[in-house]
Amino acid sequence: MSKTTILNHTEIAHKVRRIAYQIYESNVNESEVVVAGIADNGYILAQKIALELQKISPIKIILCKVKMDKSNIFEPVTISLEENDYQGKSLILVDDVLHTGSVLMYAVKHFLNVPLKQIKTAVLVDRNHKKFPIKVDFKGISLSTTFQNRVEVVFLNEKDEAYLI
Repeated sequence: MSKTTILNHTEIAHKVRRIAYQIYESNVNESEVVVAGIADNGYILAQKIALELQKISPIKIILCKVKMDKSNIFEPVTISLEENDYQGKSLILVDDVLHTGSVLMYAVKHFLNVPLKQIKTAVLVDRNHKKFPIKVDFKGISLSTTFQNRVEVVFLNEKDEAYLI
């Protein structure tokens, strides 16, 4: 099976920085923003975005890990924060790749139980094969692929890459 690089380390860093600026622009009047990453790669991407946000803005960033079974989205979602830590705040839900939208949909559903100021979504790669009405607010790239293709993001320190397989 062949792998084609769609984003190299430098390109991913640029996409992360651009996403951070977009998040800052849409939250410029906020004092705190929750950046919630879906484990595992979504959380790594959320950490990278949070780091960039801290460099460019005075906003306090609250990082949160969202744990869910991506192969069984009906299993309970758990998060690393208590409800009162994100209640009434702006929340950015982050994942590495948007395939069908089901993972983001069920992760968003978890956060709907608590009153939030807003929920926005961010992904590095949007595959454009949505089965659910999920809109990505901040994305690195949109990629039209076949249903047989997979997109894989690998985060390895200075060798981050995204592949089309």
